[in-house]
Amino acid sequence: MTIRVVVADDQELVRAGFAMILSAQPDIEVVAEAGDGFEAVGAVRAHEPDVVLLDIRMPGMDGIEAARIVCAETGCRVVMLTTFGQDDHVFEALRAGASGFLLKDVRRDDLVHAVRMVAAGDSLLAPSVTRTLIAAFTSGAAVRPPQAGRLDALTARERETLRLLAQGLTNGEIAAALVVSEHTVKTHVSNVLTKLGLRDRAQAVIAAYETGLAVPGRI
Repeated sequence: MTIRVVVADDQELVRAGFAMILSAQPDIEVVAEAGDGFEAVGAVRAHEPDVVLLDIRMPGMDGIEAARIVCAETGCRVVMLTTFGQDDHVFEALRAGASGFLLKDVRRDDLVHAVRMVAAGDSLLAPSVTRTLIAAFTSGAAVRPPQAGRLDALTARERETLRLLAQGLTNGEIAAALVVSEHTVKTHVSNVLTKLGLRDRAQAVIAAYETGLAVPGRI
């Protein structure tokens, strides 16, 4: 199955470079390019891609607002792009529904892998972005008042799965910790996302901290 992609960045060379790398893959088709958020939203509406790469800083409508609209209106997966590893808008972008966050100096192979990974329903964060996210929780800057009631619909095993997921563990590592199969973990993760109304693992991590299930420093 071909993965349809829209690339949005206000820098033409960056946009063209990403499009060229992705188009060279046999299973990826770049269906449109965009120079700002308005064009990106229009391209997603017109072409119905599987994944859109959004520069977080664009003139007119920025990537975060574009992500918010795309995630609210479509099932397209969003990967945010930035030049900075310590971007102040990381948390806001994830709250908007972004499934991934990559630096613009990402290696060719990692870019391709990221698109395939997100298209398959997974989420990803560059290591430096993960550090920014955890630092935000640690400082309290990104935390809302505890919302533990949101977890009432989860079983005890689903809560434990969410707690481990918030530590950044893979399905295999969670399976080892709970002494269950990876298939069972996938079922637990799917149930967590469905019951909490979340798009992917990135939002699940946010939910774990917002509800107090995961606490910075207690890993």
